[in-house]
Amino acid sequence: MQWWRTVPAMAMLEKGAVRLHYETWGSGPAVLLLAPGGLRASRIETWAAAPWNPIEALSDRHRVVAMDQRNTGTSFAPISARDGWTSYANDQMAVMDHLGIERFCVMGMCIGGAFVLELAREAPDRVAAGVALQPIGLDGNRDEFRTIFDDWRSTIADDHPEASEDDWEGCWTNLFGGDATLWSVPDSVLPRLEPPLLVLQGNDVYHPTSASRRVADLVPGATLVEQWKEPEHQPAARAAVDAFLAAHPG
Repeated sequence: MQWWRTVPAMAMLEKGAVRLHYETWGSGPAVLLLAPGGLRASRIETWAAAPWNPIEALSDRHRVVAMDQRNTGTSFAPISARDGWTSYANDQMAVMDHLGIERFCVMGMCIGGAFVLELAREAPDRVAAGVALQPIGLDGNRDEFRTIFDDWRSTIADDHPEASEDDWEGCWTNLFGGDATLWSVPDSVLPRLEPPLLVLQGNDVYHPTSASRRVADLVPGATLVEQWKEPEHQPAARAAVDAFLAAHPG
């Protein structure tokens, strides 16, 4: 039986005009999962296409929480010029608050890696540790991210009659208009991040190797795993993640 057929709890959290779909599995130290797929597809089901699925890998010994980010999957939020990384972090913390989970580890892939760093900055008292799998980053690729943003916009625009051109452009600027290597957190903040961090290195235009290495170099005590996606490297990488989470339980 597939993992998505055995989900013990799924729900929708409503906070004002925002609706957040989340699901939980298992019991034990809590791990919040923030899926890959960019703005358009950072949702629970995307984990099934990852090199390995942390829902399957962790839910036998952790309380795993996964969610659809705003405006993907079945989650929704109005678009405004104020939207940015903090908007997503507030959503993520709202889910954990709703579940009564005070302290937790957080694992994110792709855009989820940027979310991990933002949570580590905003809630170091809540985040016990973070795992960033091939985090997105800036390295001569802003045009590629503009294309991704515009594609996401075109997909959901009909659902957002409230959003003006200024709202969309403000959202773009807040997310991807800056010069921080990791987009979500200024480089100057990285040496002051408190939660321990494990980085599994990226190696393509959207997840540049330079970004993974810069995070590992600047965040105190961060650990870099260079090879992890290929089948021959997955057992060792998964063991490294397991050991890291065991060493920093929520």
